[in-house]
Amino acid sequence: MGCRNCELLCSLRHYGAVNPAKARIRIDSNEKEAIHKPAVCRQCKNPPCAAACASGAFEFDERLNIYTINQAQCTGCGACAEACPFGAINFDPDTNTALKCDLCGGDPWCIRQCRVLPHVGARALEYK
Repeated sequence: MGCRNCELLCSLRHYGAVNPAKARIRIDSNEKEAIHKPAVCRQCKNPPCAAACASGAFEFDERLNIYTINQAQCTGCGACAEACPFGAINFDPDTNTALKCDLCGGDPWCIRQCRVLPHVGARALEYK
């Protein structure tokens, strides 16, 4: 439906303030055709974003079985964003460091608060 609550909650969870520009999920919208698609990390098994990172900022989280980004090591070069086939890497506008979904440590806020779409009887976002 394009409510974008996921962007608001993501920024609130990670920064303690509502700022969609700092969200790790983004909703790409075509208002004219009423199409809204989430752009979020698909947590690839062999992620091209991590392979493209020359600074070693991508770290494997064994508990969650995903790659996360160590912000202190990120140089903001953008190679990870160029390598991501899903457009799922965003950049913090204040620090120019890469942001990608870290599943909120295993309890994604965006999923918990996503509304059920009446016309399909399911949420727009799922955690599988």
